[in-house]
Amino acid sequence: MEGTIKIKLYRSTNSTPEKQRRVVRGLGLRKLNQVVERPDTPGFRGMVKKVPHLLQVVE
Repeated sequence: MEGTIKIKLYRSTNSTPEKQRRVVRGLGLRKLNQVVERPDTPGFRGMVKKVPHLLQVVE
């Protein structure tokens, strides 16, 4: 049984490359300070590692 991770968008995607914006949207984040819960899989962990300067993992 896999757990989940909570991801928070704490910095804006303004003036970031389009690829990074797509990663954030792929995680389901649209607004600042929005928190989403996703499965704790290597795919989602990799997406979070692509934009660590924009996201926080909430415990």
